[in-house]
Amino acid sequence: MKHPVALLVAGLVCLIPALSQKSNPFVGRWDFNIPPNHANWLGISEKNGAMEVLFQPTGGNVYPVTDYKFAGSHLTLNLGRGMTWDLDAAGDKLTGTQKRNGAETQLTGVRAPALNRTAPPGWSAPTPLFDGKDLNGWEPTDPAAANHWIARDGELINEAHGANLKTTRKFEDFKLHVEYNCPDDANSGIYLRGRYEVQLEYEPLDRNPPERRMGSVYGFLTPSVELPRKPGTWESFDITLVGRTVTVTRNGVLVIDHKEIPGITGGALDANEGEPGPFYIQGDHTGGLRFRNIRVSVPSR
Repeated sequence: MKHPVALLVAGLVCLIPALSQKSNPFVGRWDFNIPPNHANWLGISEKNGAMEVLFQPTGGNVYPVTDYKFAGSHLTLNLGRGMTWDLDAAGDKLTGTQKRNGAETQLTGVRAPALNRTAPPGWSAPTPLFDGKDLNGWEPTDPAAANHWIARDGELINEAHGANLKTTRKFEDFKLHVEYNCPDDANSGIYLRGRYEVQLEYEPLDRNPPERRMGSVYGFLTPSVELPRKPGTWESFDITLVGRTVTVTRNGVLVIDHKEIPGITGGALDANEGEPGPFYIQGDHTGGLRFRNIRVSVPSR
């Protein structure tokens, strides 16, 4: 059975247009970059005269916000954990203040781009992103974090909890193939354009609801097929992303079929959804994960 929050989130997401023409100036999707390096997202819809609000924090999963006050062009959100947002709407921008534990942070949000793009007529031949010999083409997302990534015997290995690892190249639309070996009770993720996490985990089933398990787009899109769990064995993802439309095949089985990703997920490097971005692999949860045969195709010209 689906998690109740997942059902609510899925229902609300379907109601949120990428660009709204409604009179309520807050309706739509909003991207926030908050210094020094935080990315947040709001999705707001209106139904029967009431607003329905989704919030994506910097980390963790998207969730509904029910404690809010709305008056004209001003909105106050009680986001929990001692944090509130006060926002004013003007055109395609939201400005305001975040208050948390006595500290104030200035906020600016912009309407998220629709990213309505058709699939390209063709794709390039796959090219390796990892040469199997060294970390050429990869770097930590945070240079100050302890980096435990190594290349050994054709594999990209995260030996212990530590830094996330990203490609130095950035991508727009693509097809990605990656093979992974995830131990039992391990957790990682593969981020598309550095903003949308395809979940990679073999934690106990009662730890995560379906929309946050293996093969999901974390918190937003639940796999349509639940495949057997195979910790400690080699498996594969084939992921196509065009605009916001994602298709995920796991171990040769289609699990997400041309679904729209509404917004950034927790852990996003930034909220600049209209820009190209890198792939990155989470290393800050657990170690022990191994990767190989990482290849990408891009639209052919």
